Amino acid sequence: MTAPTDPSQSPPPTGHRTDSPSLQGGGQGVGPDPPATYAAAGVDIAAWEETYGRIKGAIRSTFGPQVVGDIGGFGGLYTAPRGDRPVLVSSVDSVGTKVRVAIGLRRHDTVGHDIVNHCVNDILCGRARPLFFLDYIGTSRLDPPTIEAIVTGLAAACRANRVALIGGETAELPDMYAEGDYDLVGCIVGVVEHDRIVDGAAIAPGDVLLGLPSSGLHTNGYSLARRLLPPETWGEPLAETSSGRTIGDALLEPHRSYLDDIERLDQVIAIKGMAHITGGGLRDNIVRVLPPHTRADLRFGSWPVPPIFPLIQQAGDVSLAEMCHVFNMGVGYVAVCPADDVDAAQAAVPAAVPIGEIHASAGSAVVRVVGADGGIICTSESNAG
Repeated sequence: MTAPTDPSQSPPPTGHRTDSPSLQGGGQGVGPDPPATYAAAGVDIAAWEETYGRIKGAIRSTFGPQVVGDIGGFGGLYTAPRGDRPVLVSSVDSVGTKVRVAIGLRRHDTVGHDIVNHCVNDILCGRARPLFFLDYIGTSRLDPPTIEAIVTGLAAACRANRVALIGGETAELPDMYAEGDYDLVGCIVGVVEHDRIVDGAAIAPGDVLLGLPSSGLHTNGYSLARRLLPPETWGEPLAETSSGRTIGDALLEPHRSYLDDIERLDQVIAIKGMAHITGGGLRDNIVRVLPPHTRADLRFGSWPVPPIFPLIQQAGDVSLAEMCHVFNMGVGYVAVCPADDVDAAQAAVPAAVPIGEIHASAGSAVVRVVGADGGIICTSESNAG
């Protein structure tokens, strides 16, 4: 974590009077204006010093023997991984407008889990294991308790994923963000041996798609979700069977990490391809890992759909096709394997559910979401070109 910065160019001070006595040698005009300060411009370095004291323990708690040195330098140092042909894999993303829910509910300890787990899942699609993580927090005003809650969540997620929180930036930008607002971005680096990279090229007709359940919206679709479920609804019960959970609880539910599940599956089955279901939903993510001349048919109804999704759909009369294009609909991650491996997969990870099959197809790869009646709900072909 480095000290807060204001990268924007501030206008030149306007309080220096050339006719002041101090400059002109004895006139009777008014005295000079008070000297300008960074704090008066909206950047509080003292608040950063307090924040640093609050978060440095959490950051250090993620360090392993590969981390060289301590926090506070200009760059994080990490011992390069060894192997026959190690390949570094990286990803960067943001929590998006889910932070508006955290701000509205004044609960900031979950968004760190969101961004770490999101980035871990992204590089996991190539079978990479995470090494280290860096964060960026931009805010209107540095509030030490808020930053402490965010970083505490980041550190907890890093420890759970066995990744070092090796550095970051906290920027206080009073002219860029509205009062009380902040943004959270993360960057991850992982490693995989070249001969173990999973890229989907081996996927073939007859293979099965295994779906791993999501914990809710994860970090996608919040611009639509917040429009249809505005803040005044967040205290309402989610559903009659939700055991006291509110809509706000469901919206703020952290993004899951699939690292442990995939590591268990990787020991017992041949994983041919993986997809993290993020922006673009079921329709536009799985197609990214399919080779040409294949079609994935997803059987909608073969997995449980968390109640937050039908609530959103009903609130805005959203079509099921649009829901499958925007949201994960209860499937946060997909692994493709041979049909003969399904039993072993479910024995290792009982939550893994067969949700579809791979078929031969002419031309480019295609994903279809198919209803119980066999009708096509949506297809990735509508996004072609």
